[in-house]
Amino acid sequence: MLTSLRQRVAARDESGFTLIELLVVLIIIGVLLAIAVPSYLGFRDRAQQRAAASDVRAALPTAEAFYADNNTYTGLSFGALQTIDQGISTDIKTAEPVNSGAGYCISAQVGNWWAHLTGPGGTVVQKETSNQCP
Repeated sequence: MLTSLRQRVAARDESGFTLIELLVVLIIIGVLLAIAVPSYLGFRDRAQQRAAASDVRAALPTAEAFYADNNTYTGLSFGALQTIDQGISTDIKTAEPVNSGAGYCISAQVGNWWAHLTGPGGTVVQKETSNQCP
């Protein structure tokens, strides 16, 4: 009986990871996360900035179509833009006339980032943290 007990103890294979090996793996994962998370957040911010600017640019032809129909920008709104183009982005937050209907301001928000354009003939301003349309 003693010999069979010894055989069972000797036959046990005690393989596995030591505590040091597990700690090294955790340190490596921590370093990789410390590198990856800030990069991901930067990519996400830039994507949101560009998406807001793209939404504003996509609304420009619709605003010009509104002007062609009405010969003024007075009455321009998000709802008016949607009647012309139902596919306009819902990220557009402001579409309103400025200068007594001689121009317009269109802004969009994606995430925490805003972009706007005062036109006609303006350029899209992005990387804003608040709505810049009056």
